[in-house]
Amino acid sequence: MSTTPAPANPKVGFVSLGCPKALVDSERILTQLRMEGYDVVSTYEDADVVVVNTCGFIDSAKAESLEVIGEAIKENGKVIVTGCMGVEEGNIRKVHPSVLAVTGPQQYEQVVNAVHDAVPPRQDHNPLIDLVPPQGIKLTPRHYAYLKISEGCNHSCSFCIIPSMRGKLVSRPVGDVLDEAQRLVKAGVKELLVISQDTSAYGVDVKYRTGFWNGAPVKTRMTELCEALSSLGVWVRLHYVYPYPHVDELIPLMAAGKILPYLDIPFQHASPKVLKAMKRPAFEDKTLARIKNWRVICPDLIIRSTFIVGFPGETEEDFQYLLDWLTEAQLDRVGCFQYSPVEGAPANLLDAAIVPDDVKQDRWDRFMAHQQAISSARLQLRIGREIEVLVDEVDEQGAVGRCFFDAPEIDGNVFIDNGSNLKPGDKVWCKVTDADEYDLWAEQI
Repeated sequence: MSTTPAPANPKVGFVSLGCPKALVDSERILTQLRMEGYDVVSTYEDADVVVVNTCGFIDSAKAESLEVIGEAIKENGKVIVTGCMGVEEGNIRKVHPSVLAVTGPQQYEQVVNAVHDAVPPRQDHNPLIDLVPPQGIKLTPRHYAYLKISEGCNHSCSFCIIPSMRGKLVSRPVGDVLDEAQRLVKAGVKELLVISQDTSAYGVDVKYRTGFWNGAPVKTRMTELCEALSSLGVWVRLHYVYPYPHVDELIPLMAAGKILPYLDIPFQHASPKVLKAMKRPAFEDKTLARIKNWRVICPDLIIRSTFIVGFPGETEEDFQYLLDWLTEAQLDRVGCFQYSPVEGAPANLLDAAIVPDDVKQDRWDRFMAHQQAISSARLQLRIGREIEVLVDEVDEQGAVGRCFFDAPEIDGNVFIDNGSNLKPGDKVWCKVTDADEYDLWAEQI
């Protein structure tokens, strides 16, 4: 009998930067590599090759991507670059000429081929024996997962270059989306975070074509997708939703407990003049009235959003309009960015006054203080109420989790003082005992 040891599996290191949509791309690439017999390792030293999935949305993200690429080259030497910044191959190679290959976003096959070229797969690998989990390789904790429903975007916002990097809207077949969701739930996922560049546009490109899931017809459309996802019995959270008229159809589903009463809507500004310069779709004064109506139908509705201050041409009057709008809207979770010009964005060509950096900083500070007061007051209203909490972490101090108005890594936390008996992925009912600007404290009931 031969005692020759089996050849070792080739090893891949992976760094995933940027948004959850890029994280899903990374998961897809890693799943394919694992199916081909590659091991995924967590250190540069153990890897035969390193893949860096970059972000190229704003200058600070590009700088971080270049820094990470440089670190990977220094620590490992064999580096493949992919992702949104991959569309700027010349800029990457100017700084890091030794990278093995550069590919853009969603170019899964090219990335895998580049790995093959750098470190060939084992010829004796048998994918029928060396199994990959049915849900694929996930980079999130076991109890939640991102569910990407489409690629690309049909909008032409003047500050954004996403359509030039990721292309026009391409919706995934509804049956494929629901099959993936079902596999994730069977694998233990308790929360599905629905993502895309424009979630509420799902199906527009295929004219809401009817697909099939579990033998039943389902339209490739946001409302019908949410109805189907609600049958899986887990939390369903919607991200990156534009407030098209048909979004109103989702609010009754939230009120009925079918999906989480949570909407992530990137409003970006409120001033009509600034919104016009941004080329933002569907944002008018009617938005405030719709928000109020949504909360009449679903009083527990949580709305999170992001805004940009210091956009070219933004005046003090425009900024004050935004603050007044925030007071009226009473949004729950809000993030804010100072405008940063992105190479290739149409906003760079606007014939408008550039807002000085010190004014941007001042407006950002005032914006955050203004919204912090709103968020704090709204969270104070939760004290004494009962909430269901999904546990993320547990230590000797207790448990840390999230309730329905907290998306992972971008919103707040719920700290459960008497939760050391819990484990990640548990869902428990708690009573809120305290709150600050962003977080809640609670006790198990």
